[in-house]
Amino acid sequence: MTLRISAGVYAAICAHAEKVYPEEAAGFLFGRLDGDSRVVETALPQDNHFETDQRRRRYLIEAEDMLCAEQFAEEQGFEILGIFHSHPDHPPEPSRFDLEWSLPWFSYLITSVYNGKTAASRCWRLNDDRSQFDEEEIEWSQILEMKEQSE
Repeated sequence: MTLRISAGVYAAICAHAEKVYPEEAAGFLFGRLDGDSRVVETALPQDNHFETDQRRRRYLIEAEDMLCAEQFAEEQGFEILGIFHSHPDHPPEPSRFDLEWSLPWFSYLITSVYNGKTAASRCWRLNDDRSQFDEEEIEWSQILEMKEQSE
């Protein structure tokens, strides 16, 4: 499985991560399935509801946010493809906390933010048996970018 994302959507994710640094940013990835690819059409940032003193290493999306995301996806004709979040001053690899709280099927786009500037991003999917993450390829889609510019 490959996650296809345009530069415009990725730029919005990075802007949100830099804005909330040094706390973790989080939000939803919406789009559609296209064969073996997950095509991200838009991202919707969310507030981090974790306790204030823990937001530097944790994020929490509340159940109400998930319900709103499901409604948004239905209204827009999208699927919720996954979650994006940042790792302030840390590599874009799933943490133990991520392993414990993630859901199979979702793609998890993790972006590292060092000193307030985004660095690398990697994408992960949790195995169905919840034992580990497998890395998903990210395709920085030029086709999507050209489509966005023409609209």
